[in-house]
Amino acid sequence: MKKISTITLIFIFFAVFSITNAQEPIVLTLDQVVKIAQENNTSIIQAQNNVRAANSSVLAAWGSYLPTISASGGWNRTQTDREAGEEFIAGQVIPVPASTAVRNNFSAGISAGYTIFDGFRRESAFIRSNANANATEQNAIRTRQAIQFQVESAYLNVLRQERLVLVSEENLKRDRRQLERITESNKVGALSLADVYRQQSQVAADELNLINAQNAYDKAKADLVSLIGLDVSKEYKFVDPNISTSIDSVELASTGDMINKIDELIKSALESRPDYLAAREGYRAADWSVVSARSGYLPSLSASASYYMSNDKFRDLNDNKTYSWGINLRWNIFDAFQTNQAIQSAVVQKRNSETNLVQLERDIAVEVKKSLLDLESARKQVDVSIKGLMSATEDRKIAEERYNLGAGTLLDLLTANAGYVNAEANNINASYNYIIAKRNLEYVIGKASQ
Repeated sequence: MKKISTITLIFIFFAVFSITNAQEPIVLTLDQVVKIAQENNTSIIQAQNNVRAANSSVLAAWGSYLPTISASGGWNRTQTDREAGEEFIAGQVIPVPASTAVRNNFSAGISAGYTIFDGFRRESAFIRSNANANATEQNAIRTRQAIQFQVESAYLNVLRQERLVLVSEENLKRDRRQLERITESNKVGALSLADVYRQQSQVAADELNLINAQNAYDKAKADLVSLIGLDVSKEYKFVDPNISTSIDSVELASTGDMINKIDELIKSALESRPDYLAAREGYRAADWSVVSARSGYLPSLSASASYYMSNDKFRDLNDNKTYSWGINLRWNIFDAFQTNQAIQSAVVQKRNSETNLVQLERDIAVEVKKSLLDLESARKQVDVSIKGLMSATEDRKIAEERYNLGAGTLLDLLTANAGYVNAEANNINASYNYIIAKRNLEYVIGKASQ
């Protein structure tokens, strides 16, 4: 019996240990989350696939400068069956027996061709494929930057919501302690029953706020986990000691003059933004499409050579050989305006590409302007929220002292406490908005890490 009890206790211990380990959350830093997203995000995977496809097009375009070589070989048999019959020769009937004739044919050959000139179509295709490959690569880089910024924003939002949960928890604990003091004071007749009910109502409101804050935190984590492609059924904890929300006057001063550097930042964005570089490569490809279309008005020159063998006996295949070589010149004199139509289409595409490039420049300038305005607003919010939190802290302290001395009302204390909680939440939101605004500016000017 004792042995069975010991075994049971051991089993229970390991079961509890396993359950505890299974519920242990996975801790992830920001760098780890970004790395996971770059490996799992479908947009990044698709962009990388597009890069590989574009590079294969470059190889194919380069191959047009090389000769084409092909080899062939074959064998076929021809069988002719003739039934028995008669033939009249010199007035006499000559019987003809049935016969079967079989003939084999063996052949082998090799041929080569080379394009000497095709009206610059080959050169145009090579340059366009390189431009398209460069554009695809730049778009892939921009996709990685976009996903990284989304992940960073989502990660920071998780940390923000976690801080707000802590604020709600501390506020609930503080009001519960206050309820205990008020209840005890009411029992001895020092405070009225109305104060007890009012404080109970405040505690209930605090509990509701905590539930909402916890729900917002859980949903923020779920959004982040889904964004980076992890299993949402598992539990994760996001902790990064390198992210500091302590923003002092030195930090605020470092971004205070950013709004006056808009021209410099726009220039930097046009030099660094991968999507703008991709658009420029797209314009270059469209420009060479016009050259390719005009090749229809130019002649093409090619050379060819072949070596061919055939015989009815394989061992005698080398006895019957044919050599051929030559140069072919082709000039399309009239093609029913097909070349003209191709040129006009290419010119329109080039103009549209140029228009898109100009519009993108405008969009980038607006994005830089907006990001600077957001950063300036966030900087001011941090400054104001710090002052507001300091004032709210002192106001609550005074309200508590007055209430404890009987000089103030519970309503004054609740109002001061609500102001403090609101100021603390404002400071948290302002701090994270400032961090996100700085990272957004880096993303807008194309300086985000890739």
